Amino acid sequence: MFLQLKRFSSSCFISTPIFYVNSSPHIGHLYTALLADATHRFLKLVNPKVSTIFCTGTDEHGLKIQNAASNNKMETIEFCSKISDQYKLLFKTYDIEYTHYVRTTSVEHLNTVNAIWTKLKESDSIYSNMYKGWYCVSEESFLAEHQIKPDEKNNKQYVSIETNQPVEWVEEKNYMFKLSKYTSDVAYWLSQNENVVKPTKFYNQLKNMCSEIECDISVSRPMSRVHWGVPVPDDETQTVYVWLDALVNYLTVSGYPQTNLWPPHIQFLGKDILKFHGIYWPAFLIAAGLEPPKCLLVHSHWTVDGVKMSKSIGNVVDPMEKLSDFTACGLRYFLLREGTNHSDSNYSETKAKNILNAELANTLGNLLNRCLSKSINPDNVNPMVDKELLEIMLDKEPTLAELIHKCQTLHEEVKTHYSDFNFYKGVDSIILVLHLANKFFDTMKPWTMRKENKLVELNLVLGITFDVLRICGIGLQPIVPKLSDKLLTRLGIPVNERFWDDMAFNVHNLFDHTNELDEQKVILYEKIK
Repeated sequence: MFLQLKRFSSSCFISTPIFYVNSSPHIGHLYTALLADATHRFLKLVNPKVSTIFCTGTDEHGLKIQNAASNNKMETIEFCSKISDQYKLLFKTYDIEYTHYVRTTSVEHLNTVNAIWTKLKESDSIYSNMYKGWYCVSEESFLAEHQIKPDEKNNKQYVSIETNQPVEWVEEKNYMFKLSKYTSDVAYWLSQNENVVKPTKFYNQLKNMCSEIECDISVSRPMSRVHWGVPVPDDETQTVYVWLDALVNYLTVSGYPQTNLWPPHIQFLGKDILKFHGIYWPAFLIAAGLEPPKCLLVHSHWTVDGVKMSKSIGNVVDPMEKLSDFTACGLRYFLLREGTNHSDSNYSETKAKNILNAELANTLGNLLNRCLSKSINPDNVNPMVDKELLEIMLDKEPTLAELIHKCQTLHEEVKTHYSDFNFYKGVDSIILVLHLANKFFDTMKPWTMRKENKLVELNLVLGITFDVLRICGIGLQPIVPKLSDKLLTRLGIPVNERFWDDMAFNVHNLFDHTNELDEQKVILYEKIK
C-alpha cells in the first residue's frame, strides 16, 4: 500500500504539536518542547552533518479562541498574537532551538490548508452531509454516545467522560471525511512496525482505538457558529474544522505541495491528542497520497504534588514564574530528569530543589570546583596521567576500576537511552558515573597528596576526574546546553570536540599531554537556599 505513497528527503524532521492559544503556556507545554529540543540536539551531536528541521508553533483557530478573545475584550488576531508571543518567549528563555515556527493564522498555512482540502476532495475523501451529534467546545471535538455521561450536578446536562467538560447537541451541515474508508490503511500502518508509536502502551491503545472506529468524521463547521477559522475552499458558509487545520501545520513546514521534506521522522505529542495524531492524521495523509509519520512519541502528563493540573484548582504551573526559583537551566534539567513518557510525572518544588542542589550544585558543580581548587591544582591544568601508575592503581583501588569501566560504557549506554527518548535514564547513568567520580576523589584524598608532594599520584586523580567531567558534560548537552557549555569551556574543550563520538572514553588519551584549563571562574549551578 505505502509503496505508492509519496516520501521525499533524508533530512531529519521532528515536530511538537502546535500549542492552542486559548490560554498561557504551562509546564506540560514546556515538557513537550523540551523532549523535542533534547532529541534535536542529541541527533545533531550524533550526526552533525545531517540537515534537521525542528518545528513548533501555535494553533490559533476555533470556537475556544473566539470565546477566549471575547472574554478578554480583545480582537481575535490580537489575542492570538499575544499568546503566541508568550510561547516564543518561553522557548527562547528555555533554550528551545526550533528551526521553524508555525502560526495557523499565517498566509502560508492558509494556502497549505486550501491545497490539502483540494487534494482530499480530488481523492473523493470528503462529502457534504447533515451532522447530528454531541459536541464538546472545550475539546473542540465531536463525541459519540459512549463518550458522554449525565452531569452528576445536573441530569439535564451531559459531559465528556474523559474531561468532564459539558457537551451540547448540534445539528448542522458539515463536510465529512471518509475515515471509514481509510481505517484499514491506518491499521496496516500500525501493524507494519510497533515502534511507529512509542511507548508501547500507547501503541496498544491506538490499535484498540483504531479497531473501534466506525463513523466518518466532520471536517468543517458552519461559518455562523465558528467564523474564526480557514474558510472551506469554494464554500464560504463553512470553516475548516480546527483539528484538520491544525494537523496540516506539519505540511506547511514542509512546503506542501512543493515539498521535498516528508514524512516527519519523530512527532512529539501528549497522550490527550493521541487519537488525532494516531488515527485522523495518518488517514488524512493516506487520503492525500502521502506517507504517514515514521514515529509518534507520546508522553504522559504532569501532576502537581500528586494532583492533576487544573485552572479551577489553581495549581497550573507557569514556567516563566519559576525562573527566580530554579533558573531556566534548573527547571529544564528537572523536567527532563523526572519526566517519564509511559506514566504521569509529578512536579514538586521540594523535590526539584533537592534534586537540583544534590545533582547540579553538588555532584557535578562541586566536583569541578574541587578539581580547580588552588590548594590542589594551583597551576590550573588538566595533567597527564602516568600509565604505569594507573595500571597499578586499577589493581589496588576497586573504586577506580569501577569508575573506568562505567566511563567506557557510558557513551553507548546514554546513546541507547536518548535514542529511545528516555532522557531520565540517560541522566541516571551520567549521575551514577559522577557519584563514582566523587567517591574516587574522596577515597584518594588529593589534598593530602598535594601536601605530601605526591604529584604523580595527584595528577592521576585530577586527570581521570577531569575526563569524567568532560564526557559527562558532552552527555548532558541535550539536557542543559548552557550549563554544559560552561563546563566544557572551563575544561578547555574546543567546540569541534564536543560531538557524541567525542564522549567515548579512551584511557590512552589520558597519557598524551597536560592541557591548560580556561582561566574563567565559573559556578555551574548556584545552590538553592
